Amino acid sequence: MDIDIIEEEENPMLHRTDVRFEVSHEEATPSRLSVRDSLAAMLNKDAEEVVVHELDTTFGMRKTVGYAKVYDDPEFAREVEQDHMLERNKIVAEDGDAEPEEA
Repeated sequence: MDIDIIEEEENPMLHRTDVRFEVSHEEATPSRLSVRDSLAAMLNKDAEEVVVHELDTTFGMRKTVGYAKVYDDPEFAREVEQDHMLERNKIVAEDGDAEPEEA
């Protein structure tokens, strides 16, 4: 899996960088977590600082376009992101538990 960053936009008010990227893959569309981990390694960030919002693969193509938010600190991600996005990206709360799910 190869990741190319298409666009980066700084967002200093929310302590993050918005990133649009393209993933080239040989097999099926990679999982959100594998893309998050690869993107974090590529940007020298901790995995909990990267929140992948969308992955879009055109049928039959081996390229996926995605959008992620890369925070300066995991705490900023916990403050800003919705609970379901934190859960999808397996970002845990300070006490070590996954974010609680709203009823």
